[in-house]
Amino acid sequence: MADGKIKCLIVDDEAAAHYVLINYIERVERLELAGRCQDVLEAINFLHKNTVDLIFLDINMPELTGFDLLKTLSNPPKVILTTAYTEFALESYEYGAIDYLLKPIHFPRFLKAVERFISILPAGTPEIAHDTDAPFMVKEDGNWIRIDPKEIQYAQSLGNYVKVFTAKDNHLISITTTELEQKLPNSRFMRIHKSYIIAINKISKYTSHSVTIGNTELPVGITYRRELAEKIK
Repeated sequence: MADGKIKCLIVDDEAAAHYVLINYIERVERLELAGRCQDVLEAINFLHKNTVDLIFLDINMPELTGFDLLKTLSNPPKVILTTAYTEFALESYEYGAIDYLLKPIHFPRFLKAVERFISILPAGTPEIAHDTDAPFMVKEDGNWIRIDPKEIQYAQSLGNYVKVFTAKDNHLISITTTELEQKLPNSRFMRIHKSYIIAINKISKYTSHSVTIGNTELPVGITYRRELAEKIK
């Protein structure tokens, strides 16, 4: 973790689980995907050659389980277990698991598990997210400007820039979408698409595939639909 990044390994036999976890890891600036394996033997080989900080480990896999992997490793990395079954919860903590995520895994719960991992790191390690409406400073055209989260309606990713839309005006700021996401309170903002972050309380119309804010209709990506539906209930 010398560069400040938390190197993660995914071990799961389901392609869909890989897709979800890769998406979530990419959304958290502190996390970095070091590798992914589809079974325990592949994971053992990977870990003999590579060092990781955190494993997202499925329990139920063909032939060997996630618990078998932990038994095999003499000094395993920290682990967040993932499974569709509740009956392994108690056993998971016997193996020192940081957390136990039930599938389907939603981003807020994923983030909470990662924050739990961050909390056991040495003092001085920065947090990955916060939940405050405090204004923050960002650069626009080389000048520092003040952005108030309470005024943001939505933000659009434009490469290494983000266009922030408010009721009064728009700002093209020098920041990535992931960096902006870390500055916004996750109780009121969420990503609905790889290119869009929205203020949930600004939604005027909602369908399973789009939201409307003001006069603008924005697409909702497939991987974000369940989380959005839960947040606006």
